[in-house]
Amino acid sequence: MVTISSADKALKTLYLDVVAEQLNTEINPFLARIKQTTSDVWGKEVRKLAQYGVNGGIGAGTEDGALPISAGNSYEQLVCTLKNLYGTIEISDKAIRASASNAGAFVNLLNAEMEGLVKSSALNMGRMLFGDGTGVIAKVTSVASNVITCADVKSVVPGMMVDFYSTSGTKLTVGTRRVTAVNKSANTFTIDGEAVTETTVPAKTLVTVQGSYNQELTGLGAIFKSTGSIYGLNKAQNSWLVPYIKSSVGSITETAIQQAIDYVDENAGSKINFIICSSGVKRAFMQHLSTYKRNLDVEELKGGFKALTYNGIPVVSDRFCPEGTMYLLNTDDFALHQLCDWQWLEGDDGKVIKQVAGKATYTATLVKYAELICSRPCGQAMLSGITEA
Repeated sequence: MVTISSADKALKTLYLDVVAEQLNTEINPFLARIKQTTSDVWGKEVRKLAQYGVNGGIGAGTEDGALPISAGNSYEQLVCTLKNLYGTIEISDKAIRASASNAGAFVNLLNAEMEGLVKSSALNMGRMLFGDGTGVIAKVTSVASNVITCADVKSVVPGMMVDFYSTSGTKLTVGTRRVTAVNKSANTFTIDGEAVTETTVPAKTLVTVQGSYNQELTGLGAIFKSTGSIYGLNKAQNSWLVPYIKSSVGSITETAIQQAIDYVDENAGSKINFIICSSGVKRAFMQHLSTYKRNLDVEELKGGFKALTYNGIPVVSDRFCPEGTMYLLNTDDFALHQLCDWQWLEGDDGKVIKQVAGKATYTATLVKYAELICSRPCGQAMLSGITEA
């Protein structure tokens, strides 16, 4: 006999480890390369000591002269708040009762819900890795009834629950809406509910995933900004927080890639070991190699991903990487600092499945408290303005 108690036990003992493994290693090859650790987590914050520059206590001199003056390593403390990452499943009481006498049917029901949760969480986590922490997934250019036109809808997916904010950060009164359709070629998406107008949702309105405004991971979008602050430090006053950035690259060549690799090696002592780009840039790179009759070497990465290689460095594409962009990274400098791995949110009674107040449905929520930190931004590089194929 299937009951809420048996379902609760199944989520804790059968599904949690499998789901956590999938979310940690199978979202995308970049996340699979990043170390996940509980170190440097203090309460609700990550406080990591980052070294920059070199030890100053070196020098040459005469046999009987003074020894070099000591000058130890230079350090700065990187400080940021752990982000709250959630994923929720919902099962109706009717579905549970319908499968109460059929364990196989109930297992299929749970499997379907968990697969949907993993897919949605993977999509959201993968997107955040390329974001700037604001949670903005699109910017409105115009509206017509419930059809929203944006500059880019790459990060908008049907089924998403989204919020709308003014450029000053005020949430608009239209409330949280669900995306019912997305037209990638027209850069539009459609929302449910009452019709909106250019008065209620004006141009330049920011679109975010529900409840996520300024609450997301500090992704590559924040790391590769040349100005502003990151981890509580001002980039203008800490040049080592600014990566190598080259814009308006045009046609991708091995020379452009090697220049970036050489720069971070010579100026930061960093060894690039991973390259991420948009699909169009990957195609352009493949086209460049084939033009000069170069072999397309393929490598299998952790998590079962396959990648092209450049001088032994994996080159992968990602759907959320900005168009015309290539990131050249030393993944040893990245870490996902977490309070704990994925866990079910438990009530005071230890149960993970709870009835929704006033509704004949039950929910269970996965949670992870984490933040992405790059301890040496100057050891990373970005090429943008690349002509795509």
